[in-house]
Amino acid sequence: MFDFGQFVEQSKRIFSVSKKPDWSEYKQMAKITGIGIILIAALGFVLTFVFRFLKLGL
Repeated sequence: MFDFGQFVEQSKRIFSVSKKPDWSEYKQMAKITGIGIILIAALGFVLTFVFRFLKLGL
C-alpha cells in the first residue's frame, strides 16, 4: 500500500540534494531544446515535401 509518510521523507531528501540550475546550465538546456525543436520541425517539413512531391498522400 502507499505510505504517505515515506513519500514525504523521500521528497524532502530530493529537495535537499537538488539545486536550481545556474545561468550557464539554463542557457545550455535552452540551446539543446531549441536545436531539438528545429530538427524535428525540419524533419517534418522534409517528409511532407517528399510525400507531396511523390504524391504518396498527406
